[in-house]
Amino acid sequence: MRGYACRVSTPQENVEPAQLAPAAKAELDRAFEDFYRAHLRDVYSYAYYRVGNHHDAEDLTEQAFLQAYRHFDRARRESYGRPLRPWVIRIAHNLASNYYRDRSRRPQTPLENADPIAARHDTEAIAEGREELRQVMVHLDKLPEDRREALIMRFALGMDNREIARALGRSDGATKVLIHRAIKQLQEEMSDD
Repeated sequence: MRGYACRVSTPQENVEPAQLAPAAKAELDRAFEDFYRAHLRDVYSYAYYRVGNHHDAEDLTEQAFLQAYRHFDRARRESYGRPLRPWVIRIAHNLASNYYRDRSRRPQTPLENADPIAARHDTEAIAEGREELRQVMVHLDKLPEDRREALIMRFALGMDNREIARALGRSDGATKVLIHRAIKQLQEEMSDD
C-alpha cells in the first residue's frame, strides 16, 4: 500500500447520536439545544434571504438543524474550539443550493411579494423600509450567486469576513475582495435606476 494515505476511523467518529451512551447523549442533546438556540435566527434569516418565503425558509432551517444534529458531536471534536456558526450556515447554504437545483422548473414566489424581517416601527417607516428592502432584494437577486451569498452573510447575518470565508470555503483575502466587489456592483446596479 505504498503511496496511499490511509486514515483509520475510530468507532467514535461514526457513531450516530442515538447510539451514544445515555449520559453522553444527554450531554450532546444539552449542547445541541444551546447551539440551536444560539443559531436558529441566523440560519432561518439566511434561508429566508436565499429562498424568499417563510414556508420554504422554515423547511430549510429544519433540514439544516437535522443534518447538524446528526454530525454535531464530530463537528465539535473537529472544530478545535472554533465557532460552529459558519459550519451550520454552510449546511444551510448547501441545502439552499439543492433547493434551487431541485425546484428550477417549479414556479416560486417573487421576492417582491416577500415580507421583510423587521422590528416594530411606525407604519410609515415600515412602508419605506419594505420598499427599500424590495429594491435591494431585486438588485441583490441580479448579482452572481457568490456575491449575493457573501452580502447576505455579511449584512443580514452580521457574520465577519473570517466566518464568511469558512462558510464559503474561501480564504480571508478572497472573501474580503468578494464582499468589496459585491457592494460595488450592488451600488452601481442601484444607482442606474
